[in-house]
Amino acid sequence: MLNHITIMGRLTRDPELRRTGTGLAVASFSVAVERDYPNKDTGEKEVDYIDCVAWRQTGEFVSKYFTKGSMIVVSGRLQIRTWTDKDGNKRKTAEIVADNVYFGGSKKKSESNNSYGSYSYPYVSTGGDFAMLEDDDPDAVLPF
Repeated sequence: MLNHITIMGRLTRDPELRRTGTGLAVASFSVAVERDYPNKDTGEKEVDYIDCVAWRQTGEFVSKYFTKGSMIVVSGRLQIRTWTDKDGNKRKTAEIVADNVYFGGSKKKSESNNSYGSYSYPYVSTGGDFAMLEDDDPDAVLPF
């Protein structure tokens, strides 16, 4: 069986990082994803708001490096949860359980303070943190 989904969009709010009773990190966030084609009646592209959840290091990563409005790519699996609301009604919720999260685009010009304008520097993992790589560093080694 295959259950894999990848979306790209902007965060609708800052990620909310919580911890389970055993200390496990879990981040909840919502992504606004614009549809590819405009609505035939209005001519405007519709937007879907997709709930996502990221566990452990992925959740900590999202919480640390992404804020409302950030472009994000989420790859994971679609999960349908059933629950009962306070009035006793059965409800269903669809959400993406993120396996991988990536930066979806470059910084906005107003956020950028480098000489490349809106260019976003590539980042490389250094044991849980991220370090900036310089474009002109011939000794820079990527971990892949």
